[in-house]
Amino acid sequence: MTTRIMTYNVHSCVGMDRHLDVGRIAAVIAQSKPDVVALQELDVGRLRTGGVDQAHAIAARLGMAVHFHCAMQVEEEQYGDAVLSKLPMRLVKCGSLPTMPQMRGLEPRGALWVAVEAAPGVELQVVNTHLGLVPLEQQAQAACLLGKEWLGSPGWRGPRVLIGDFNATSRYAAYRLLAARMSDAQRVMQRTGRRWRTLPTFPSRFPVLRIDHLFVGEGVEVLDVRTPAGPLTRVASDHLPLVADLEVTPPGR
Repeated sequence: MTTRIMTYNVHSCVGMDRHLDVGRIAAVIAQSKPDVVALQELDVGRLRTGGVDQAHAIAARLGMAVHFHCAMQVEEEQYGDAVLSKLPMRLVKCGSLPTMPQMRGLEPRGALWVAVEAAPGVELQVVNTHLGLVPLEQQAQAACLLGKEWLGSPGWRGPRVLIGDFNATSRYAAYRLLAARMSDAQRVMQRTGRRWRTLPTFPSRFPVLRIDHLFVGEGVEVLDVRTPAGPLTRVASDHLPLVADLEVTPPGR
């Protein structure tokens, strides 16, 4: 069963032209026709973006179900990440990732784990995350993701994907920790001899950094990876989306 998955940091739906436009983000997503979408940097009920629940507003425009995780809350205002899906899905877990309390001003980070029914009787485990900006903080967060509460838990089995904005290129220790346990979808394309090139996603107008990643585990074959980069996509957010076509197979096949 082929499943198309996307990761996209939407920058609170504020584009490179500084315009707030939830509909524009939904239009960018719709162009790729994904089955599952992992979003980062969503505002929910925040004054700065008009009090809109961006997670549900985008999902409604796309006709998708949604699970949202609040990484940061100030009174009634929320900020965090979400997974949207056209396929049946259930929430497995959401929670915060460690930060560095000795460093002031660091944004709280978290992760969201859902199980998506990619085919009858076949669940694809999907964890969406958004790591911090400080390398030591990223290492601690990657180690937490690899621990018994997340990727080391008994539920993390069968076809599985770790996806999101890691704020880390392949040179960073956090990336190397995760790549030692799971396969970078772009590297898989390279190893299998298919058409492959580095796909930077940031900044969207002139992307030079590959910091949005998709890692796959057993039961997932990577068929294609790409970064849509049309005129609308280059202005809608400060990141480009990363899209992959995956062949999901039942455990043991």
